[in-house]
Amino acid sequence: MQHRIVVLGAGYTGAIAAGRLAKRLHREDVTITLVNAGPDFVERVRMHQLAVGQELAPRPLSTMFAGTGVTLKLAEVTGVDVDRRTVAVTTAHGAEELAYDTLVYALGSGWDDQGVPGAAEHAHDIAGRAGALRLRERLARLDAGQSVVVVGGGLTGLEAATEIAEARPELDVTLAARGGLGDWLSPKGRDHLRKVFAKLGITAHEHAAVTGVGTDRVTLADGTSVPAAVTVWTTGFAVHPIARATTLEVTETGRIVVDGTMRSVSHPEVYAVGDAAMAMGPGDKPLRMSCASGTPMAWQAADAIAARLTGGKMPEAPLRYFNQCVSLGRREGLIQYVTADDRAVRAALTGRLAAVYKELVCKGAAWGVANPTLGMPVRRRRVVRQTAPVAGAAAGTPA
Repeated sequence: MQHRIVVLGAGYTGAIAAGRLAKRLHREDVTITLVNAGPDFVERVRMHQLAVGQELAPRPLSTMFAGTGVTLKLAEVTGVDVDRRTVAVTTAHGAEELAYDTLVYALGSGWDDQGVPGAAEHAHDIAGRAGALRLRERLARLDAGQSVVVVGGGLTGLEAATEIAEARPELDVTLAARGGLGDWLSPKGRDHLRKVFAKLGITAHEHAAVTGVGTDRVTLADGTSVPAAVTVWTTGFAVHPIARATTLEVTETGRIVVDGTMRSVSHPEVYAVGDAAMAMGPGDKPLRMSCASGTPMAWQAADAIAARLTGGKMPEAPLRYFNQCVSLGRREGLIQYVTADDRAVRAALTGRLAAVYKELVCKGAAWGVANPTLGMPVRRRRVVRQTAPVAGAAAGTPA
């Protein structure tokens, strides 16, 4: 009887996990079903580019997984029963139920309005393709001199503000950040960021939490009212709510608690990767929600599943950071080098060379999804006879 593996979500992490499992396991021994709501792979790290009108190359999942042994199922996940080991989905033909022996949960995250009044009603997000396209349509209708306020001073906010300002120099672009502008960067990184903001004419409100969003303005914590024909919300991400509704052990924010192999600490037949998982990195610090975290998490989960099923050696993917890559429009960039636990060091790459570097990283991330073993030859191994997993089984032993 074939071992049934179901992967939920075909973003960076889910797609990599599914493809890597297909490379490592013999097709006669397993079925791998990849469930995704849409037919295309979405380069989430490029949503700010899509929002300003740039065209992105289509990446159909059917083409990406053709001939791999992965079965693509276009469906929306509506529920997971980890006790019965089933997934409820809705397809174009109605409701269905998928049974699994191993589940890889990679449903990711969406934008988080953080309960700020008016944000859900009036702000735009770029957490996914649909939101980016809505923002694109709205920006296209703006006239010269109208204002755009980007809320959030993290990587997404910086990329959105600079991309909009570069693409539409006739607009009045403002960024509102809860902290200082780039305050987590090195001095060199912060200086370059301020120079780019000045060159692009972006106004920065620092240490300015947004407490309300209206149809034509945002309100700051000190009472300041900032005009905003369009508000772009980038203050963070909230995970998909389905995991919280299960008996899986999750954090207060709904992320699935996993061990070092990305295996659920409460349900050994469930693995979680990417934004959906709470995994610990160097220094016993939680890995941040990012593509930089999600890719090695997907490698680790896929290789751990394959090892347990085939009786192989448990792998150890390098769950650490090397740099933070920030595009600042198409002609400027910032590569902030960091410690293994993501703290900035003095070294940083800036300017045009950094922009080229970031573009190569984005292209490499998409290439890595279609090439989940990074082009290295692998041998598909046979699955050994499995016994039913026992809750609480040691993470490094086959189950």
